[in-house]
Amino acid sequence: MRRVLTAASFGGVILFAAAASAQTTPANAPTFSKDIAPIFQAKCQECHQPNSIAPMSLITFAEARPWARSIKQRVSQRQMPPWHIDPSVGVQKFKNDMSLSQKQIDTIVAWADAGAPQGDPKDLPPAKKINADNEWVGVKDGFGSPDIVVRSSEYKMPAKGQDVWYRPMSELPITEPRWVKMVEIRPTNLKARRIVHHSIAYLVLNPDNVEAVNTGTANGPSGQASPEDLVNRRPQLMEWAIGKGYDLFADGTGKLIMPGEKLSWDQHLHAVGEEVDAGSEIALWLYPKGQEPKKRSYLIGFTGLKKRGFLDIAPNSMAYTEGFTVLKENTMITNFQPHFHLRGKAMEVKAILPDGSTQVVSYVGKFNFNWMTNYIYADDAAPVFPKGTVIQVSAWYDNTKNNPNNPDPDQWVGYGDRTVDEMAHAWMNVVYLNDAEYKEWQDKKKAQATVENRQQQ
Repeated sequence: MRRVLTAASFGGVILFAAAASAQTTPANAPTFSKDIAPIFQAKCQECHQPNSIAPMSLITFAEARPWARSIKQRVSQRQMPPWHIDPSVGVQKFKNDMSLSQKQIDTIVAWADAGAPQGDPKDLPPAKKINADNEWVGVKDGFGSPDIVVRSSEYKMPAKGQDVWYRPMSELPITEPRWVKMVEIRPTNLKARRIVHHSIAYLVLNPDNVEAVNTGTANGPSGQASPEDLVNRRPQLMEWAIGKGYDLFADGTGKLIMPGEKLSWDQHLHAVGEEVDAGSEIALWLYPKGQEPKKRSYLIGFTGLKKRGFLDIAPNSMAYTEGFTVLKENTMITNFQPHFHLRGKAMEVKAILPDGSTQVVSYVGKFNFNWMTNYIYADDAAPVFPKGTVIQVSAWYDNTKNNPNNPDPDQWVGYGDRTVDEMAHAWMNVVYLNDAEYKEWQDKKKAQATVENRQQQ
């Protein structure tokens, strides 16, 4: 099932120039030039520009005005920009927050309600650079050019056919151990973005890099590795899916790569009615020599199923599943990326602590298959839990006609890797702390809470 990015996906073209011209614009109404263009530049134009992935450009007033009512609808419902995490629960400080503030939403709504006036073109901010190529999101966000880029070979996907899992290998061009502080995967070209559902890059290890294997979580009985355990032990550099940007590791943490290692790719491709050559490439931003971190970051797919494959969704129905993962070490969680296929609706990550108390980590109530958004926690907001904590992932599915991504609500849907099948897991990078480090974190949080309480008095 290809990614649907059409005019209909934005609510439809709603032209209202004639009606607007008949209205009297309030004197204090927001204008495109002074008030709306700066918001669009900051939050929208990365995708809404010519030849990009969005269905329309929002660079100029002439391009934006016909969409004003649709824009109002989507931003007021917090469907756009694609930042769907619930603002009322869980972690609320992020490194990559692309959401609109309530003030920005109110400004856009007031502009549309006033007839979407242009204002004085002299008030326009300087034009933002238009990207003509398949640029790295990390570069756009100011992290500079990557230090290493590794590209997979490409697969010629026919116009029609079954899903394909393309698993080539690539050489890793390093001659000494290096620590990675940020990583990003992207399809090899713009057309490939239409057919690559996900792409995972993991290391074929140098024997000296055995600590890259995750052993800090468990799904099965003690001493018996479950299928989930085996998958999560894989030394994964990154998982990319439709709409995702990069993984930025917490300060002082990263992933170690060593000479002689290779990258193994796991790429899920699906036909879109046109023959497309597609692969993936990965960009690595490295720590400077002499500034190497002391902690490893591990990418784990926390399951939303009681056991692998345990999923059965009836036609024209809603469904719910849950999965549990035990933390065998004191653990910091640094990001949250919910992963479903077409019937995914909502996901909650909750920590059940050893004392029986619970804490919601994050909740996405309006999952959108077209946007596998990665929510990267701010360093001072990343939650930390003691060993023995259980991470519960709860997942809800919508197999009804009310789900705009649903290809056929009359079908039974089971577990599987195809886009028309379903799955549920939360991709999260974690860092393990020893007992002394965990106590230090606890003491720091207590001191911070004391200061905040005094400030509020």
